[in-house]
Amino acid sequence: MTKSQNIVRGAFFIVTAEVSFALSAALIKLVSDSLPNQSIVFFRNLFGLLILTPLLLNAGENILKTNRLHLHLFRSGIGMGAMYCFFYALANLPLADSMLIKSTIPLIIPFISLAWLKESISKRIIVAGLLGFIGVFVILNPDGNNTNWAILVALSSSFMAALAFVTVRQLSSTEPPLRIVTYFAIVGLIISAIPLTWTWQTPTFQQCVMLLGVGLTTTIGQLLLTRGYQNAPASSVGIFTYTSVPFGTFLGWLFWQELLEPEFYLGAILIILAGVLVLRKKLPSAINN
Repeated sequence: MTKSQNIVRGAFFIVTAEVSFALSAALIKLVSDSLPNQSIVFFRNLFGLLILTPLLLNAGENILKTNRLHLHLFRSGIGMGAMYCFFYALANLPLADSMLIKSTIPLIIPFISLAWLKESISKRIIVAGLLGFIGVFVILNPDGNNTNWAILVALSSSFMAALAFVTVRQLSSTEPPLRIVTYFAIVGLIISAIPLTWTWQTPTFQQCVMLLGVGLTTTIGQLLLTRGYQNAPASSVGIFTYTSVPFGTFLGWLFWQELLEPEFYLGAILIILAGVLVLRKKLPSAINN
C-alpha cells in the first residue's frame, strides 16, 4: 500500500471516529435532560468496564500488578474530573461549543509537558497555544457579569484531560495499555459511585438504551482513532480530529435547533489554525479518556 493510500485510510478511520465521538456527545446531552450528571458519569464507567470484561478475563490476574499505583490513581482521578466537567459542559452549552473547546487538548499538552517533564517546546508551539487561547477568549466573549461559566468548565475539562494524557505517557514506559485502561475503569467506577448515595435516580429503559449507546459509541470511537493513527502519522491526519466540530454543529442544529453566534466561527478558525500548527509535528500518542 502506498503512503498516500495509508493517509487516506488513516483519515477515513479518524473521521469515522469523530462521528462516533459526536454521536456520543449528543447522546450525553440528550440523556442529561432527564438524568443528573453524576448518574451519567457512573453509567458511562459501568458500561465501559463491562465492555472491557472479556479482555480482562483473558488477560489473567496479573493485569493489575504494578509498581506505579500512585500514577494510576492520579491519572484516574484527574481523568474523572475531566469527564465530570465535559459532561456538565455538554448539558449546558451548544454541542458545537463543547466539541470545539475539547479540541484545545492538543494545544495544552506541550505546556504541561514543559512544566512537568521539562520537555522543550518550539516557538511555533508557543504561537499555536496563544492563537488557540485567543480563540477560546473570543468564544467565551466575557462581558462583565455575563461570563459563560460553562465554557470555563469545558476549558477546565480540556486542561485535566491534557494532564491525564501526559500522565499516560509517563505510565506507558512500563505499563501495558490494557492495565492503564483497567485502572481508570475500576477507579472511575468507584469514584463515580460515591455521589450516587445522594443523587441516585433509577434510569428508565429509554435512558438505559441511551447510556449504553454512550458506552458503545465512545469505545468504537477510541478503537477507530487508534486504527487511524496506526495507518498514518498524526502530522498527516491529526487535523481530521477537528471534524467533530462540524459534526457536533450539525447534530446540535438537528436535535436542539442550536444557532451559533459569529464569535464562534472566528474562535473556531483560530483554534483549528492553532491545531494545524501543533500537528505539523507529531505529538506523542496517549490513550483516550
